[in-house]
Amino acid sequence: MLIVFMNQMSGADESGHLRSAQVWIGEDEGVWRLGWRNIEPDGEVLDDEWYEGNSWNELLCVYRHRLAMKLGEGFRPLIEGIFHEPGESAGKNLGVQKLQCYSELYGSEELYTELCAWRRRKAASGRKAPYFIASNRVLRLISAFVPQTEEELLQLPGIGVSKASEHGLEWLEMTARIQRTTTFPLNWVDAQLQEEVFLSWLYKQKEQKYKQELDRFRIRRTVLLGIAEGVSLTQLEERTSLSRRDLVEELEGLEKEGYDTEQLLQVELDEITDLEQETVWKAFEELGDTFLKPVLQRVYGQSPNGDEAGGTERLYERLRLMRIRFRREEPGKAKVG
Repeated sequence: MLIVFMNQMSGADESGHLRSAQVWIGEDEGVWRLGWRNIEPDGEVLDDEWYEGNSWNELLCVYRHRLAMKLGEGFRPLIEGIFHEPGESAGKNLGVQKLQCYSELYGSEELYTELCAWRRRKAASGRKAPYFIASNRVLRLISAFVPQTEEELLQLPGIGVSKASEHGLEWLEMTARIQRTTTFPLNWVDAQLQEEVFLSWLYKQKEQKYKQELDRFRIRRTVLLGIAEGVSLTQLEERTSLSRRDLVEELEGLEKEGYDTEQLLQVELDEITDLEQETVWKAFEELGDTFLKPVLQRVYGQSPNGDEAGGTERLYERLRLMRIRFRREEPGKAKVG
């Protein structure tokens, strides 16, 4: 096997004993391999193979995810820049990340729980998704730094004038009951937060990010293989554990990137009559392809129920699949709305 990349890693365990390891990438007759080697103090070598296959892109996804896990455990590389993300933690962004780190590690769980309950009530009364009200990170920041005035609220990343005017009074009513031990402005956080603690937190964030990238890569590969095999959306549901709605979104994304999804469209649209397909096509030409509700009502009436399991939702799915074909074959006729 030809080793094409290797980086020496080191770090201390919980007892303070030095640990050594290597991460490596090799190639053997067109097969890529990726692994981790622990080097014990007595010289014993323990190998853990992370990947073996012919996809360089999948290998990179596995590499980033598994390496982030090791960095989160305290290992550090001899050669920096192992994620090839220059400038990611520089300047203002670094300061925001440190505030987020501090808030997650040292915030008041009691206040955070109260804020989450408030958000659920707000979302329910306004019929909005909770993250439209406030993100978890914003609530974490409030729970950690306990602002007492609107001016202090505005010093927290993610809270602008609009959010502060909309929800500030309710947030400040909750924070007023909490005796805080820190002060504003928050320039003390940089000195208070230990560098190793921050780095471990940062690599945990990367671990989650790269795990999502790896999952997306593998789902996409499964979908593309399924299309090539001529499977249906129902079969892809079983293979990927995605909902039909999410799978159609994946198909739309693949089509935009130039992949051929026609074989799956044929499987799913085969049961639709030529007359229905012609009616849908004409509706797209006349009404545009941005908004589906007008097309749905034009084709199926003002109060469509659908004639199969899934009802209106299945009709929308049918229109989205038809729209993929329409946008491919009639790009000049697609309208903004």
